[in-house]
Amino acid sequence: MSNTSSPTATSGLSVNLLARPLVERLLADADALGLQLRRDDSGARIVDAGIEARGSVAAGLRIGEICMGGLGHVNLRSGGSGEGWPTWLDVRSSQPVLACLGSQYAGWSLSATKEETGGKKFFSLGSGPARALAVKEKLFAELGYRDHASCGVLVLEVDRAPPKIVIDKLLRDCGLAAEALTLILTPTTSLAGTTQVVARVLEVALHKAHELGFALGNIVEGAGTAPLPSPSADGVEAMGRTNDAILYGGRVHLTVRGDDDAARELARALPSRNSRDHGRSFAEIFKEVGYDFYKIDGALFAPAEVWVSNIDSGNTWHGGAPDMALLQRLWLQEA
Repeated sequence: MSNTSSPTATSGLSVNLLARPLVERLLADADALGLQLRRDDSGARIVDAGIEARGSVAAGLRIGEICMGGLGHVNLRSGGSGEGWPTWLDVRSSQPVLACLGSQYAGWSLSATKEETGGKKFFSLGSGPARALAVKEKLFAELGYRDHASCGVLVLEVDRAPPKIVIDKLLRDCGLAAEALTLILTPTTSLAGTTQVVARVLEVALHKAHELGFALGNIVEGAGTAPLPSPSADGVEAMGRTNDAILYGGRVHLTVRGDDDAARELARALPSRNSRDHGRSFAEIFKEVGYDFYKIDGALFAPAEVWVSNIDSGNTWHGGAPDMALLQRLWLQEA
């Protein structure tokens, strides 16, 4: 399979401008959504969605759409009696490559040493539209995309606010005035944090397709669904649950163009069951490798089940299967 296309090269869309009204509505409804808003010393807006603030699932749904640069929809629904879990997230986009890889993907590594912070070292992966202003990841060269908006929003999965040195770096790399930057903080142990991570079910499929070498320009529509677990107060367990929701409960439908053989191979190779680590909880695997993500088999990072439809031929292929029995063993306590 070839990955020579540049799916966003001719796009005039600005993920930061498209997300801006979503950000303003989020802030206008901060009290109802359980959020706290402040400006740091530089003037950047800091939105607490689950550190000191309670946050909410409703906030997580909106943050998920902000992360997708206003090019995706994230909805909550009740699971049917045969689905094995009561609450599910549905995600869809008609610009899946730009929404998921150009915006939502948590790909911007942000860190500071304890000497730089004057206290504890800091690390986070930034996700959301402001990534496309800084374009610090080689992925953007492959996408052929850069945003030039004068405002930006970034989501950080952290349990404390970023230090001044990190905020200064964000402003510098994004080329923004401090007043134009909004940072949304969503610890995975919170309702909003768990929700916005599970809302990446489609993005995980897009990232895996990219890793497999599928031509991203041939992916024209995407939809996904995944069960929404309760957050855990333990950070590793909380992260494990959000990953397991996608790896064992995630279902994605990709609509593509091009060659049938490439579409068929994508449906076969994409699901998480192709990994040697498949069948165990993510938290267990993570602990086993000494908390080193890079020691985990990359094939695991994929939804459980995938359909691939080729609109050029009208054919559809299916691969993988969910394992709701495993998720119930991990998440469900008997009354």
